[in-house]
Amino acid sequence: MRKLHTKRYQKQVPGHHIQVDVKFLTFKGKRGEKVRRFQFTAIDDATRVRALKIYEKHTQASAIDFIDHIIEKFPFRIREVRTDNGHEFQAKFHWHVEDVGIRHAYIKRGTPQLNGKVERSHRSDQQAFYQLLSYKGDVDLEAKLDEWERFYNFARPHGAHNGQTPYEALRDKLQ
Repeated sequence: MRKLHTKRYQKQVPGHHIQVDVKFLTFKGKRGEKVRRFQFTAIDDATRVRALKIYEKHTQASAIDFIDHIIEKFPFRIREVRTDNGHEFQAKFHWHVEDVGIRHAYIKRGTPQLNGKVERSHRSDQQAFYQLLSYKGDVDLEAKLDEWERFYNFARPHGAHNGQTPYEALRDKLQ
């Protein structure tokens, strides 16, 4: 089998290209039962600014709500959203994104590396956030995730930006 090489790239304009994906989470509930949750993640290609939100369901309705959330949250206009071919990103989602004036592109099946920035950010979430988290319920989870998102965007240095935070990189690109 031939190894697929991907060309590294980075868009220069904030909002030009947003990668969106879902991280599947499993926690132990109060009575030892499995609790499934879904972290929807959007990351800006140019700055690595991210938005995160937890959902109980892994559906197109959740994905549509998340897109509306990032349109409000990101401090720049979103021109394109790139997703995998998951069921949550199909027709209803696709047309909602297009209807709000954003281009929606699917990555080629079986090539998660084409959405590598969001995939890598999920690994950071696992290693620096979820590994240390004890699940105490959804309200607590959402509060802690908001705190982690703020830390990631405003305080955590990134190698891609020579140690700058995503919001410092955004400030520099907007000057």
